[in-house]
Amino acid sequence: MSSINKVILIGHLGRDPEVRHLENGAVVAKFSLATTESYKDKADEWQNQTEWHDVVMWRFLAERAEKQLKKGSLTYVEGKLTHRKWVDKEGNNRYNTEVVASTFRLLEKRESTGYFPSQENEIATSNNPKPASSRPAEAAPAATSAPATEGKMAEEPADDLPF
Repeated sequence: MSSINKVILIGHLGRDPEVRHLENGAVVAKFSLATTESYKDKADEWQNQTEWHDVVMWRFLAERAEKQLKKGSLTYVEGKLTHRKWVDKEGNNRYNTEVVASTFRLLEKRESTGYFPSQENEIATSNNPKPASSRPAEAAPAATSAPATEGKMAEEPADDLPF
C-alpha cells in the first residue's frame, strides 16, 4: 500500500525569502509562512490562532520566489512535510520540521504593476519549471470565453453517442 505526504498551505510570508546559491549551482530559498485559523471560544468570542511554517524551495522555484515573494505576500504553497535532526555546536539534539515546496502561487496583486497573475503564467512546479503559457497549445487549459451552450453540452451526455 502506498502512502501520501502532501501539505497545502495558504498564508502570509513572515519575511522575505532568504535565498542562497550553493557551490554546486543549486539555489535554495527559505521563508516562514503564517496560517491563521479563526474560531469562537466558549464565551462566543472570535479567537485567532496563528501557526508558523518553515518553507524550503529549490532550484527554479527558489529563483521565482526570490523575484515574486515579499514579506506579507499572500501565497499558496504545496509540497511535502520533512523532518530533520542534527546535533548543534553544544552537542544538543535539534529537530526541525519543514515544508519542501513543489509549487507555489502568489494570490494577490503585485503592487508595482497592478498585474494579477493568472493560473496560466504563474503556476510552476518542481516537475515542470515552465509556466503553462509556454507549453504547447494542446496542453493549455480551455478558453473561458466559450459560449454557454458548449459548456452545457460538456456537462450533459450527447444523444448520438455510439454506446
